[in-house]
Amino acid sequence: MKIALITENSQAAKNGIIHEALTDIALPLGHEVFNYGMYTAEDSASLTYVMNGLLAGILLNSGAADFVVTGCGTGMGSMLACNAMPGVFCGLVIDPTDAFLFGQINDGNAISMPYAKGFGWAAELNLRDCYAKLFDGERGLGYPKERAAIMAKNRGILKDLKAASCHDMLTVLKTVDQDLLKAAIAGEKFAELFYANCQDEAIADYLRGLSA
Repeated sequence: MKIALITENSQAAKNGIIHEALTDIALPLGHEVFNYGMYTAEDSASLTYVMNGLLAGILLNSGAADFVVTGCGTGMGSMLACNAMPGVFCGLVIDPTDAFLFGQINDGNAISMPYAKGFGWAAELNLRDCYAKLFDGERGLGYPKERAAIMAKNRGILKDLKAASCHDMLTVLKTVDQDLLKAAIAGEKFAELFYANCQDEAIADYLRGLSA
């Protein structure tokens, strides 16, 4: 699985801590991790939580990533922005129980975490435990197990509901504020990471044209 990490500007200084915890858990499990930044608080390209959601939508809908790990001060803003995008199902994860239940019940493709609220002593241990609960083993099995079938049915209904209520991602890219979009893809490693992994040529061509 291709996991993308996106860090919002107010928490950019913690990117290294988050990235280390994520890679320490994900890589031995056979996953790949792609760090889209921000990398430091001084990065020239600054990501707001709204841009986090837009970038998550681009990565997931284009096939450049299978899962997105993001967040902000409380985790709520990034979660809302992600869920505004077509095809993105983002949960707020604060502790390992959240991670486990989100993976088993909702089986979404993105999580948002709080990197300021409650992020104190041993926070990196909580990150590792959350990622282990989320990425180790098969997701979507249900909890409790006897409710697995109805949970899977509800996930399908939600997916259909979102498809009916959202535009496709290319339409979103063409109609969203273009300055906002340019800022969201302005990260120093975006082009290097994205175009090598993108599976949707229409999205790739549009973004190339925008950056030209």
